[in-house]
Amino acid sequence: MLDIKAIRNNPQAVSQQLARRGFSFDVEAFQALDARRKQADMDSQNLLSERKNASKKIGQLVGQGLSVDDAKAQVNETLEKISAQLDTLTEQARTVQAEIEALLLEVPNIPADDVPDGASESDNVELARWGTPPAFDFPARDHVEIGEALQQLDATTAGKIAGSRFTVMYGPLARLHRALIQFMLNLHTGEHGYCEINVPYIVNRESLRGTGQLPKFEADLFKLRADADYYLIPTAEVPVTNVARDRIYEDVELGPEGIHYACHSPCFRSEAGSYGRDTRGMIRQHQFEKVELVQLVRPNQSATALESLTHHAERVLQLLELPYRKVVLCSGDIGFSACKTYDLEVWLPAQDTYREISSCSNFGDFQARRMQARWRNPATGKPELLHTVNGSGLAVGRTLVAILENYQQADGSVAVPSALAPYMGGLATL
Repeated sequence: MLDIKAIRNNPQAVSQQLARRGFSFDVEAFQALDARRKQADMDSQNLLSERKNASKKIGQLVGQGLSVDDAKAQVNETLEKISAQLDTLTEQARTVQAEIEALLLEVPNIPADDVPDGASESDNVELARWGTPPAFDFPARDHVEIGEALQQLDATTAGKIAGSRFTVMYGPLARLHRALIQFMLNLHTGEHGYCEINVPYIVNRESLRGTGQLPKFEADLFKLRADADYYLIPTAEVPVTNVARDRIYEDVELGPEGIHYACHSPCFRSEAGSYGRDTRGMIRQHQFEKVELVQLVRPNQSATALESLTHHAERVLQLLELPYRKVVLCSGDIGFSACKTYDLEVWLPAQDTYREISSCSNFGDFQARRMQARWRNPATGKPELLHTVNGSGLAVGRTLVAILENYQQADGSVAVPSALAPYMGGLATL
């Protein structure tokens, strides 16, 4: 959520910044609501002053010849009218405040100054490439063909069990999937110093609101019950970041570089409106798994934290020797809550292109304001909003897809990346 004080101080500037990402901020609607709120506050203050003065009139009325009882009765009648008016104004102010909050909850974050301008993903800027795409002397097969030929990937049975956009994995492929999770967690907790965290896979509405999934993206979520606000998590970002909700961290708790969490979890997304080739296989599923990286940092650390977290995600791809490229998203393509995002895109031979495998974002204080996640600045002794940074380190299913396609052999087998050998019990190929 944006800082309402910043909007009040210069709504036109905020509107111009949001226009960079194609969002039209209705300045007049905001100012009209804020004027109603301000008027309700002023009217309430005036009535409170009247009530205070009315309480002093008993003595004056007695001095004018009224009995004490009559004076009290007259003053009490005035106080009752003022109280009724105050109740009405309080309800009006509450209604207006709720309308302002509802408006602001639909407003996305402001892009960072160094985010390139653009309208869509075609305007994203490539920053670097790593590795060389494999050159096969046979036609490249996609991961579905490979997995089905090995009889280790099965969408038909998954469809019988659950429906479309699910898969069943067997034998070595299932083990490779598990190996990837352990490899990623060991790398991030060992080499990169993250604290492993295990969280609920079910969250409440407040948690989803805190990280920005609600109210805007409810259609993409799986709600569990109509009579209760419980949802399956779309990403571990939601429960892990909400660890900090309604909390004030002392500076010493943050350590020199903030708090870093690594979390493996399943993720559940309805993928409303997603069609085409990505519905086949493991690219875009209703259920998938990720190892998520989350950092809670001081405001002056978030830009550096984004760079380091992105490097940590890149390190997975480098150790697995998977060719990829790094792009910075333009202002029209960054996510709702992000102020800056890097995407890592892995090479998929069957598609002859790079596809997203990790999205790493700096959210500034946008999520922290919604969650009231704060730290106590030792320089002032006062609580201030944290900054949050997160990214996939990596999406496990898409990493598996990349391995199947980049490590495929002419005989239909798939070589196991050397980095995963310790996790595969001596198995060199699928």
